Amino acid sequence: MFYWLMKYVVIGPALKAIFRPWIVGRRNIPAEGPAILASNHLSFADSVFLPLMIDRRMAFLAKSDYFTGKGLRGWATRMFLKATGQIPIDRTGGKASEASLNTGLRVLGRGELLGIYPEGTRSPDGKLYRGRTGIARMALEAHVPVVPVVMVDTDTIQPIGKRIPRIGRVGIVIGEPLDFSRFAGMESDRYILRSVTDEITLALQRLGEQEYEDVYASTVKDRLLASRAQSGAPARR
Repeated sequence: MFYWLMKYVVIGPALKAIFRPWIVGRRNIPAEGPAILASNHLSFADSVFLPLMIDRRMAFLAKSDYFTGKGLRGWATRMFLKATGQIPIDRTGGKASEASLNTGLRVLGRGELLGIYPEGTRSPDGKLYRGRTGIARMALEAHVPVVPVVMVDTDTIQPIGKRIPRIGRVGIVIGEPLDFSRFAGMESDRYILRSVTDEITLALQRLGEQEYEDVYASTVKDRLLASRAQSGAPARR
């Protein structure tokens, strides 16, 4: 009920009136049953507008740091994140990665939609980067289709480091579902996982025509942080 009230009565109408988001390919999202929505990641705003613009309820696996703010502002942020279907996860790797996988599988097991960013983090410069194989493992273990999603201009209204978005129009392009049932039972094969992940990334690149670089976005961010540290510029995440 809380999710419904916030999406359709409180937050949803206000955001639609202010930002006038557009969407293409909404019919490509399955009307029922579990599926993974695999999106490029340009801005924090991606996790807000995608759930807002589709007809079904969905969940996003969100960085747990977003839920730990203090005071009234922290409380308001947590309520907003919960209202947009986001689930806090630890992204530090190792056992945390396994826990994140299990959380996603539980969402899919309930027959719901799960939003995932294959790149694992926001693009630091608008390019599309190499995907992490967790999405492939989840798709094969849960036996679900993967729907490619491209967010458009969300980095224009809310670049990295900006808490308050500027007014502007954003868009969403949804591609046809990808079927990986031919790889059933092969979720432990790392070569298969890489192949599936690369196919998802290629579908995103073709759909959004983003410039692609075959390196992890986190690696690029680390390089930028190191460069800023050497120059004395403030670090940004």
